[in-house]
Amino acid sequence: MRATFLATTALTAAMSLALLAQGPPAGGGGQGRAGGAGRGPQTPPLIMTSTAWEDGGVIPDKYTQAAGPTAPSPALSWSQVPPGTQSFAIIMNDPEPMIPAKSSKGDVTHWLIWNIPGTSTGLAEGVAQGDLPDGSKQQSLRGQGYMGPGAPPGPYHHYTFTLYALDTKVDITPAQNAFDTRQALLAAMDGHVLGKAVLVARFHRQ
Repeated sequence: MRATFLATTALTAAMSLALLAQGPPAGGGGQGRAGGAGRGPQTPPLIMTSTAWEDGGVIPDKYTQAAGPTAPSPALSWSQVPPGTQSFAIIMNDPEPMIPAKSSKGDVTHWLIWNIPGTSTGLAEGVAQGDLPDGSKQQSLRGQGYMGPGAPPGPYHHYTFTLYALDTKVDITPAQNAFDTRQALLAAMDGHVLGKAVLVARFHRQ
């Protein structure tokens, strides 16, 4: 009887050690939630488009310096706006200037427009220069509004329109230099960006 009892005890101990070696059951412990269980639906990304060209395509001459220094801004529209958006800002720049202008500090700022009302779903073609009645403010390398692409013959430049959805309006004083204003705008937006969308347009003179 004593031998049987000892054998049973040894078997029970061996089984216990085997179970401990296997670790906790799958899905057990505190790691299941961290793996994403119970996570709600993700917010869809902010989208910006134009009827004038597709993302990465060639922007029509109508909206470039090939049409003259007063070429109109293209129509832009956006959707899937994040909840809580109070304003929008757009930065358009050419990251590939052939000869960096001193006033551009190496990266040409073609358009800054900020404090676009959060209820807006886009901008119509030909936004007027200067401060707008809806509270939007503007600046570019050469003035107080849109400056179209103007790359010379050669490789295409990739003009980048970046849309920001913000949870506040931006309070900045425009600098004399559009690049400095752009840096101030980016600093003021820091921590307030709810969504971001990018639209790229290619251009060079024929």
